[in-house]
Amino acid sequence: MALTLAATPLGNSGDASPRLLAAIEQAEVIAAEDSRKFHRLAKDIGAHFTGRVISFFEGNEEERTRELLGYLKSGSPVLVLSDAGMPTISDPGFRLMRDAIAAGIKVTVVPGPSAVTTAIALAGLPTDRFVFEGFSPRAQGARQRFFQNLRDEERTIVWFEAPHRLAESLQDALGVFGEKRRGAICREMTKKYEETIRAQLGELVKWSQENEVLGEITMVLEGSILDSTKKSSADLVARVSEYESAGMDRKEAIATVAEEFSVAKRLVFVAMVEAKSVREGSSKI
Repeated sequence: MALTLAATPLGNSGDASPRLLAAIEQAEVIAAEDSRKFHRLAKDIGAHFTGRVISFFEGNEEERTRELLGYLKSGSPVLVLSDAGMPTISDPGFRLMRDAIAAGIKVTVVPGPSAVTTAIALAGLPTDRFVFEGFSPRAQGARQRFFQNLRDEERTIVWFEAPHRLAESLQDALGVFGEKRRGAICREMTKKYEETIRAQLGELVKWSQENEVLGEITMVLEGSILDSTKKSSADLVARVSEYESAGMDRKEAIATVAEEFSVAKRLVFVAMVEAKSVREGSSKI
């Protein structure tokens, strides 16, 4: 008995490996995220299979995991496939892999296409260190916190985005990272209408607002400048004060400091408000 996770093409069936073809043809049970897409893939790559095909998606993952463990324990090899890329990476499969390992079942992986690494390669941003954050939250408040937690991340940041939420998501990102942070929108990778838009975040927001966004989206954003975590609120306030002493008005000084430190203007403004509150509180003591 063995559990196999196999990566499938992101869109171009020509990326299917001989090992994927063999795994499909040899499996007794095939757990597919979308059975219709699986049958289409099998036809495109010429895979002839006799294994039982079972739907295995987010909505039924818990129930199906128990069922698939039953097959594995009875000696039937199980193959897990997502719609595109590697199962368990923002796709079903993690619970099954975890429980199979705990049960002493042999597990293996057929490597292949990955939206994460493909997007990083396409983006033209540093690739030596990166962090993958899955899908951004649907709710705006949660999404803003999601980006706020990444504000000082120095590694290249990758996340998946729904096309219908791209514009509002990038607008939220702009409020945290500022308009100068470089990024890339990677759309429909390996497919006919593949497109990569590389620009600063402010320009990416504008693009998302002016164009119809369709297909699968992977976002890549450059990390924060080195040692940005050491730029405290006190540093921001002190720098604004320097510019004001030189004759700049408050609004212009805040904008200048935000650009200099590669942070959103809102964060500099908040630092100024907090500093004022502290001063006023101290004066009352």
